Amino acid sequence: MTAQATQQDADLAVVIGLEVHVQLETDTKIFCRCSTDQTDAEPNSNTCPVCLGLPGALPVLNEGAVEAAVKVGKAIDADIPEETRFHRKNYYYPDLPKNFQITQYDEPICQDGELEVGVEGERREIGIERAHLEEDPGSLQHVGGSIDTADYTLVNYNRAGVPLLEIVTRPDFRSPDEVRAFLAKLEEVLEYLGVFDSTRDGSLRIDANISLVQTSDANLDADTGEFSDEALEEANRTEVKNISSHKGAEKALAYEVTRQKNAIKRGRGVEQETRHWDEAKGITVSMRSKEEEKDYRYFGEADLPPLQVADWKEKIAIPELPDARRERFREEYGLGEEAASKLTSTKQVADFYEDVAEEYDPDLAATWVADNLLGELNYRDMEVTDVESRLDEVTRLVELVATDEITAKNARETVLREMLDEGRAPDEIVEDEGLGKTDDDELQQAVEAAIEENPDAVEDHENGEDGAINFLVGQVMQKTGGSADPGDVNQLLRDELAE
Repeated sequence: MTAQATQQDADLAVVIGLEVHVQLETDTKIFCRCSTDQTDAEPNSNTCPVCLGLPGALPVLNEGAVEAAVKVGKAIDADIPEETRFHRKNYYYPDLPKNFQITQYDEPICQDGELEVGVEGERREIGIERAHLEEDPGSLQHVGGSIDTADYTLVNYNRAGVPLLEIVTRPDFRSPDEVRAFLAKLEEVLEYLGVFDSTRDGSLRIDANISLVQTSDANLDADTGEFSDEALEEANRTEVKNISSHKGAEKALAYEVTRQKNAIKRGRGVEQETRHWDEAKGITVSMRSKEEEKDYRYFGEADLPPLQVADWKEKIAIPELPDARRERFREEYGLGEEAASKLTSTKQVADFYEDVAEEYDPDLAATWVADNLLGELNYRDMEVTDVESRLDEVTRLVELVATDEITAKNARETVLREMLDEGRAPDEIVEDEGLGKTDDDELQQAVEAAIEENPDAVEDHENGEDGAINFLVGQVMQKTGGSADPGDVNQLLRDELAE
């Protein structure tokens, strides 16, 4: 790379804004009573005249979707205006049966919010310009290839009408890894609110707008040091669509940054266009020129009256959010930052930890939930939700350790693993494997036997060799079938050898 090219890269700043489409967790669609559950549903079976856009069918707003939007508004500290309304966004696409989408245009339900994220040890506020309700289109299945190579495309309207909340950020991101951190934090908050199910196919989809902006003084606001609106407006903006994961967003944007920088180096410039992220190939593909706002011909949705829910913000309660719960865990239970972060990674994990910590020592509970249980689940590519019906068995295992009925080592390395792999209860495993803790007399006999049978190790210990005591501990553990506590064995050996 030439010095000129290197300087050119240094003079270009990455500016990214997101449009995050979140499927809200409701039983029925946003404007009709069709089910949102698509599990095992035949294509086009969860449909009716409303979500298919048949003539004469009238929408009726789902109150649950509105409540979910208000909860999100509270969580991101957004303004909820006195009046909000729906509009028609007109465009043709095969998965849009009405040829228009019911959405919100210039009067969204949430405005001017923010979300704090941590990136490489630094905290940043990401501005959220708006969050608005709309209906999801149907889904397309490209048969025989990707969007640009398929033999043909099938349309399934089961998803048409599922409630969406589109969250539009300000162009506050300066790198793809910041985007990934934001999406992880946003999904965490949504799950705590109970308005989102990450396991549902297509539940979170991302469109990203990315520009490379010259970092000259003329493009920077003198007061804030940020790029001026004029500079952002002048920069050609590329939209990358159809991103479906945090990792995918980071990869797509990293690719797009490289593609745009290479184009600028070669003197071609960057076109304002919409591109498709092909996850299988790891590239973006040009789809069409970028639409402008006027192309959608927005006008008010006459079949839905204005919505007045500003007072709902005070009436609707939201749970303790991840950051606040993390801080409380540190203060109330004396946990370190890493443990508190693991234990609040999901609401299910945090709830389970508090249930265990109410009965047993908080440090013991933290070790078992954050390290042992989550570690074993992660190894098996499982989540807490996969063993939700068996958490009482995990609590029982913690009880066996807390009451000294079984060693922590055997509980962790044998019982927990067999519980997860074989589906058996902890007491059954302890009995079948003979893992009950050795009684005091039997342990004392094992210690004395190990000392008598290994005079060389005893002599090494007396000569100050640290490893000798560990060898003797191993001998005792072997004699007791691993049912003794290594810490107790170590102390008993030292006491016996000191006499």
